[in-house]
Amino acid sequence: MPFNTEQLAYAGKIGLDYFLKNDPIDQINTARPLIKKLMEGKKDWTGGLQYVQEQLRYQNDSNFQGYFGDGQVSYNRRRSIDAAKYTWGSFHDGFGLNEDEMTQQGVVLTDDRGATPTDNEKVQLTNLLSENMSILKEGFQEGMDKMLHRDGTQDSDEIPGLDALISLAPSAGTVGGLAASNAWWQNYANTAVNSTSAEMLDDLETAWRACIRYGGQAPDFLLAGADFIDAYRNAAVGSGGAITRQITVPAKSASTADASVGSGISTGLYFKGIELIWDPVFETLDTEDSPTVTWSSRCYFLNTRYLTLRPISGHWMVSRKPPRVYDRYVHYWALTAKCALTTGKRNAHAVLALA
Repeated sequence: MPFNTEQLAYAGKIGLDYFLKNDPIDQINTARPLIKKLMEGKKDWTGGLQYVQEQLRYQNDSNFQGYFGDGQVSYNRRRSIDAAKYTWGSFHDGFGLNEDEMTQQGVVLTDDRGATPTDNEKVQLTNLLSENMSILKEGFQEGMDKMLHRDGTQDSDEIPGLDALISLAPSAGTVGGLAASNAWWQNYANTAVNSTSAEMLDDLETAWRACIRYGGQAPDFLLAGADFIDAYRNAAVGSGGAITRQITVPAKSASTADASVGSGISTGLYFKGIELIWDPVFETLDTEDSPTVTWSSRCYFLNTRYLTLRPISGHWMVSRKPPRVYDRYVHYWALTAKCALTTGKRNAHAVLALA
């Protein structure tokens, strides 16, 4: 006997929930370091109108003054708080299977409520759904990650990402509804970093101090493209051997010299004790978007205390099973999310790019 549509809907919903629970969306493939880091520190909010708000202090509004004896002093009303407002968006990825596709895979559907599927049909349906659920999850991750990199101008329904909040032109436009021309609401940016050893390290020192001076805390996450990483490695070697050449002695073979450091996206290269992480998505965006300043040449000094993924409570990675429409014999499954990306201190971050 075949499946009926109710059994199919239930099997698909359970299958998708199983994928999200037992192959967690939070444990994203390490080739996507930005979204992995953001999801580790994501903070739910309850939703409201159009914006997610970040309260921020932009001045002390001090009334400091000297006096002597019974000299007169004055008082003021402090005006030190403003709010950055970030738009949130809704995001979807889904797939459909028509009845002929499933029949070709050995899964037969019927409207008979008393239908009982065979063991073989159960196996075939499990295989079919598992493949589709897997690529649904991977596709959602891929799209979300790219969006969180970009500036939001690629699609009016997408939210501003890293390229907007930590801008290569930090004084231009508005960010979070606040004029970026305000000096206190600007990240540090240098798009003319010299790859020569001493000059490059000086540029990084300047950016680091700017994050601490204005942001109050040191960056804790360094994200870079391949060209910047190569330049930094060469600069570090040229400045006095900051890179260690390792000798590996395998148990049953001759000694071999390993001139490299790091593994995977962990480069083994450090600045101020923080490792530079290679983001392969940078090169993907260079190919897809052709930016004037290539992603491969960039490095972001991020303070993740002030860069937050803000999903709406109850609307993060929700599995969906829309009903079959009356004039199509197609069955649908989907994932949806509602979120914003926010920062309460643009001046706690920096972006650098090779000249």
